[in-house]
Amino acid sequence: ALNTGFQRAQGDVVITMDADLQDSPDEIPELYRMITQEGYDLVSGWKKKRYDPLSKTIPTKLFNATARAVSGIYLHDFNCGLKAYRKKVVKHIEVYGDMHRYIPFLAKAAGFKKIGEKVVQHQARKYGVTKFGLNRFVNGYLDLATLWFQSKFGKKPMHFFGLLGSLMFI
Repeated sequence: ALNTGFQRAQGDVVITMDADLQDSPDEIPELYRMITQEGYDLVSGWKKKRYDPLSKTIPTKLFNATARAVSGIYLHDFNCGLKAYRKKVVKHIEVYGDMHRYIPFLAKAAGFKKIGEKVVQHQARKYGVTKFGLNRFVNGYLDLATLWFQSKFGKKPMHFFGLLGSLMFI
């Protein structure tokens, strides 16, 4: 859905947010301002104070720490759905599967370097149910490994094998 929305977006700034009403639309003007006046390519929301159970917050902290280390992007909350993007960003990335949580990594790989964050208010879930679970957690790490591999070896995949690998083709 995000990829289709990004393809059809026409405005200079694109804002996304989850439909479960855990994020407030009152945050939108400041996100917009950060893109248009401060020159950010992407601004991600940071749910600094969360209203989720520990069974979700602890794995989320671990996930975010790993994503920061692998991507080199210092964001506290990669998976916050409340984000603002410069139009060029959404037109140069392809979001598929569960890669929505790595949009900042995809943007950086596409050459967009000015990535920031804004503390946003998080509200307890009123509607819907969480999709978080062990399967999603494991798949998230597999997706992160895929993006790391693509960013490191995408243009020169044989470098993954190094000198030893090149000897196999002699």
